[in-house]
Amino acid sequence: MFKYRVINHWDNMDGSVERGYAGRSLFFKDGNIDYDAARVESYAAYLGKIGVNQISLNNVNVNARSAKLITDELLPDLAKLAAIFRKYGVQLLIAVEFSAPIGIGGLDTCDPLEPSVVAWWENQVKVVYEYIPDLAGFLVKADSEFRIGPMALGRTQADGANVLARALKPFGGIVYWRCFVYNAQQDWRDTVTDRARAAYDNFKPLDGQFDDNVILQIKNGPVDFQVREPISPLLGNMPNTREALELQITQEYTGQQIDLFASAVMWDEVLNSPVNERETLSDICGDRIEALVGVANAGDDAFLCGHPLAKANLYAFGALGQNPKADAKSILADWVRDEYGHDIPALTDMLLKSRSTFEKYCAPLGIGWFVQPGYHYGPSPDGYEFSQWGTYHKSTNTHIGVERGTAGTGFVSQYDPHLAKLYDDPATTPWELLLFFHRLPYTYVLPNGATIIQHIYNTRFEGAAEVEGFIATWQSLADQVPSDVYAEVTSRLNRQLENANEWRDVLNTYFHRKTGIPDAPGRKIYE
Repeated sequence: MFKYRVINHWDNMDGSVERGYAGRSLFFKDGNIDYDAARVESYAAYLGKIGVNQISLNNVNVNARSAKLITDELLPDLAKLAAIFRKYGVQLLIAVEFSAPIGIGGLDTCDPLEPSVVAWWENQVKVVYEYIPDLAGFLVKADSEFRIGPMALGRTQADGANVLARALKPFGGIVYWRCFVYNAQQDWRDTVTDRARAAYDNFKPLDGQFDDNVILQIKNGPVDFQVREPISPLLGNMPNTREALELQITQEYTGQQIDLFASAVMWDEVLNSPVNERETLSDICGDRIEALVGVANAGDDAFLCGHPLAKANLYAFGALGQNPKADAKSILADWVRDEYGHDIPALTDMLLKSRSTFEKYCAPLGIGWFVQPGYHYGPSPDGYEFSQWGTYHKSTNTHIGVERGTAGTGFVSQYDPHLAKLYDDPATTPWELLLFFHRLPYTYVLPNGATIIQHIYNTRFEGAAEVEGFIATWQSLADQVPSDVYAEVTSRLNRQLENANEWRDVLNTYFHRKTGIPDAPGRKIYE
């Protein structure tokens, strides 16, 4: 079991939710703390039921208004929210802005080694704990995506985290310090910089330099919550530093709670990924990795998570928080029974297949990021290919993929030597991740006997066809679920089919134009 099971909301105080697909914020409106107390109580009770014990409500991308959640102006109302969650065993966290000493305190610096900054944080933390004595601590995003952090001031990530940790220490508070730190202004012509390397390169050298109430919050993959990517090499690789595993419950890149996607299947794979020759990630959870953090997928939508079946992802997060070795099939069957009062095997099977189906019509072989820029829904193969965000697939008329072996960016060297050796060779790389680690010709033959290009064609057609199968299965379940759930899921499955067909046609046409290689069975590909 993870000691801490933490939900991170990315809610803004104007009521919007960053990467939220379930309506507006449950907690904020028009710049104020404003909520339906009964609805929040119901949500808090559900989180307590599934084992969540900490929650942050405001977006890690803290703005000028939400930065004031640690001030006398907003703390009285925030304390009332804390009281609701407290009844169900859930402690409040606050996402804070690293530059708060400037924006709130009126100082001319936020340098963590400056005595006036140290004193300001110490005083402000005392104010916070007067209102919320059991506050779990602070959550921080710094030095990423144009947010100021210690590196911008010539200090280390440890310097930045420790100034907050020392202010929180007398009150038993924790700092969750996100390791999503990278250069967001990479030139696409730069073939050396590799965003996948960033978390390890920035944090591994600092092992042992963080105070004992700092927990580094590390995304499950080295890039950004993709449909499939390897586990971050930083996980379990800092023996002298506390770590948390961060998952994305909200479906930013996985269908945005329009397309069906049971994240339990993906998380099961993540937790069963090897970290060395002897251990999987789940083997070290609860010990070397003591917190599980999930980016929330809930809002004020009538079904809480937008898509009624997306609630399975929130439930699965709680289940894995309590038992990281739980298997996806059991979790999903339990959720169906819990949600609808009886077993529905056909629905459990549909959920189990949903991740594979979505992956089939989207990103092949771990390549990632064929999505519409900014919006991240629907296909755009070159959408990020020439941008500053470092999300490249480098497709030409002969090759595809990013070479991350020793002959390329060297990313594989960040793993345990046993794994590094496996990932360095295309023949021993897990083939579902082949294009994440290697740049290969379209004619490269996969273990299933298909070439890369034929696999691209096949899986696009298969994925779209499987969504049609989901619709047929769902129609057979009309008398086993509430009528409003049936109607909403039907609507979303129809939208998913449109999306799947679009992915199929755009990607197949894109790669046919690139390669000139026909689909072997001669299925319809648009010119």
